[in-house]
Amino acid sequence: MVAVITASEPSWIAPFTGLIPRGFSKLVTALRREGADAVRRGRPWSLLLESRVLLVTAYWRTNLTLRQLAPLFGVSKSAADRIIDHLGPILALQPRHRFRKDTVLIVDGTLVPTRDHRIAEQSKNYRYSTNHQVVFDADTRLIVAIGRSVSGNRNDCKAWELSGAKDAVGHMTVIADGGYRGTGLVIPHRRERGQAELPAWKEEHNAFHRKVRARVEHAFARMKTWKILRDCRLKGDGVHHATLGIARLHNPTLAG
Repeated sequence: MVAVITASEPSWIAPFTGLIPRGFSKLVTALRREGADAVRRGRPWSLLLESRVLLVTAYWRTNLTLRQLAPLFGVSKSAADRIIDHLGPILALQPRHRFRKDTVLIVDGTLVPTRDHRIAEQSKNYRYSTNHQVVFDADTRLIVAIGRSVSGNRNDCKAWELSGAKDAVGHMTVIADGGYRGTGLVIPHRRERGQAELPAWKEEHNAFHRKVRARVEHAFARMKTWKILRDCRLKGDGVHHATLGIARLHNPTLAG
């Protein structure tokens, strides 16, 4: 089969990765250091590492079936499947372990419709979904950690602990929405029983809180341009690896 899409043609890089060619080259170099192109037993890869990375990102970006995507890269469906299984976990974002003392983080959960019913449950979006707890740096707006995917019927305060996102950030200051009551996170002020309205200073705090948390919604909107996060066909940890991989690509795109 003759490949239609290849990483040797720079014009294909930005639409599927969101990166400029120089940023894409840095990513591939980092992946080589992480062992993505190590010599392995058996038949060698039919595509160079650059094109394999592009295939994975194209799959995440378009959510085409492998039967549709593989011919565009000049490989078989089974070869495309092996490439995604191999590179998906390697592309995953690694959580940040060190923070400045004055760092403020934001956490929120997002639902990803997932067809693997072993890990997904019906949720408030009326679809079988997984819940992903995403932690952002409030200052840089970069993603610093994503918890393991949990079933979509788990509310955010439970998913915060079960996913491991809580352990990933340690004792840092984290702000969240009202769905995280009882977690010790910084959440908006609420009216107490019998209280008609909040004091003016609490309303001001809530207004500032909403303004900061809005950055999370903007980030989710950018992440959801990757169509696999609208209807994921991957099984097992595939949805988690895809979310982490998209986060890794999201950060340099945002940082410029």
